[in-house]
Amino acid sequence: MTATILLVDDEPNYRLVIGQLLESRGYDVVEAAGGREALDLFRERPETDLVMTDITMPDGDGMELLTKVKEERPEVPVVMLTAHNDAKLAVEAIKKGAFDYLTKPYHNEDLLRCAAKALEVSSLARQNKELRAALMERHSFGSLIGKSKPMNELYRLLEKVAPTKANVLITGESGTGKELVARAVHHNGPRCDRSFVAVNCSALSETLLVSELFGHEKGAFTGAVSTRAGRFELADKGTLFLDEIGEISPATQVALLRVLQERTVERVGGGGKPIEADVRLITATNRDLKAEVAAGRFREDLFYRLNVVHIRLPPLRERLEDLPILAAHFLEKFGRDRPARPVLNPETLRLLYAYHWPGNIRELENVVERGLVLASGDEIMPEDLPEELRRPQGGAGPGAGAGPGAGPGSGPTGGPTSGARGGRAAGPAAGRTAADARAPAGPGGGPSSAGGTVFGVGGGVPSEAGRRSEDWMEEAIALLPDGMTLPEALSGLEEALLRKAMDMGGGVQNRAADFLGLRRNVFKYKWDKYAGVPATPVSDILLEAAPPGGDLPAIMAGFEEELLRRALAMAGGSQSLAADLLGLRRNVIPYKLKKYPGLLS
Repeated sequence: MTATILLVDDEPNYRLVIGQLLESRGYDVVEAAGGREALDLFRERPETDLVMTDITMPDGDGMELLTKVKEERPEVPVVMLTAHNDAKLAVEAIKKGAFDYLTKPYHNEDLLRCAAKALEVSSLARQNKELRAALMERHSFGSLIGKSKPMNELYRLLEKVAPTKANVLITGESGTGKELVARAVHHNGPRCDRSFVAVNCSALSETLLVSELFGHEKGAFTGAVSTRAGRFELADKGTLFLDEIGEISPATQVALLRVLQERTVERVGGGGKPIEADVRLITATNRDLKAEVAAGRFREDLFYRLNVVHIRLPPLRERLEDLPILAAHFLEKFGRDRPARPVLNPETLRLLYAYHWPGNIRELENVVERGLVLASGDEIMPEDLPEELRRPQGGAGPGAGAGPGAGPGSGPTGGPTSGARGGRAAGPAAGRTAADARAPAGPGGGPSSAGGTVFGVGGGVPSEAGRRSEDWMEEAIALLPDGMTLPEALSGLEEALLRKAMDMGGGVQNRAADFLGLRRNVFKYKWDKYAGVPATPVSDILLEAAPPGGDLPAIMAGFEEELLRRALAMAGGSQSLAADLLGLRRNVIPYKLKKYPGLLS
């Protein structure tokens, strides 16, 4: 992750020189001309990793800024820059918490060395803060919630399994949280600092799934316009999560078994050249794989490779003791923007206990969100629940057994798709075409009632004959795959713009930088991330739609503003829900929106 440095100095020339120096080393630099402006920017940008500030400025004093930064976020280091070689001032700054003190003029290498050391301290402090927050969690393991006996048994099993390298098979009905468990295993394991890559095997055809898993070389098949790394390569040294593993074809099962045996993959059209793939494999299914093996639909040898450790997730009806905790969590999640958050009426809670929950936790989440929307007072009443919950159920009550229609594989009743909550259930970028984007996603061309998404509902892709220059954004958004996060979309667009500029400039970086209005050292830093590696699936999709040039920061800002606008519209103005739709932390979206005042009017 690129470090962000807030540079504060009332002298424009100093800001220019130091800013270019820091950017040349790959840092993102945010500039402020005075103390008050710097404090506003610091509060607006929670991603700030380091503050470098002059001491004497007309607009606010650097020592005052140091004090405020240390009061609000003590883990962020502050380096003081001054033209006065005053030992007393240096001592005072260090006492107030400054990381270091540099006197102008200073050597470039001294400044860069100081910044690198301060950022290392910042990174460690942030990791410690996150670790302390994680240790404070009660009745949970990662994102899992519950204190019932089945959940406590699950936590004990996860604590033993997560630190190992063993492959894990997760089984359970739809909506029980299989991907959450997979992420918990990854983030509590030895590969937590590497990639977690998820693939929904049921969302792709056999041909697309093979290409997605193993990658392909340019020209391997029709439409393979560039070389693409597969998910095994992307997850190297990390974790690969294959959801709905029971849906893959016999041929794909054979290919997967070979990868697990050889620990190498071969790209489609790669001429048999092996590529090392050191991944921890976690798979999930709502099928009974033993029954599938007995029926001859799933290979027995592959089953035993996957099933080193088996984790069964209990359906909600087997852990009704957790229902109040889960409901309270969803009330908190969806009710943060309400001045008075409604609570569950006792009769409403009784009906929740009595229901058989075929859609499990995903369905409960949907029911609570609906209740908050429809509640007219300070309680969610029975009439605010879906009709099926108000009907009498057989075998109800806490601790009751499975209700009718609750067999394995039962899906949620109107529950939201994971895309609606910023999840990853959607197919990969490679599976989406302009023709797909032209199809309406729901009544009136809006998002599907089964859970909308900010992406892929751009209103259609214009024909080449009628396409205007301002149409590119509509086309680009329409082509993005469902379930994508805002950072992923922005990163994909930036890569597409850089690659298109390089093509137009004949591979000459100076020309490409001019096309995008960038300083040449800034373009070089950005381009170095993509040079010599295959294009990502998202940038591949956006390559044609992206404009051929222009002011890169302005293009990126316009794209971000439009995605934020769509998310707010879909969320009915709720910033929390808009953050979920875009895959953002909820404390980040207010700072994003401040950049675009028109969105808040």
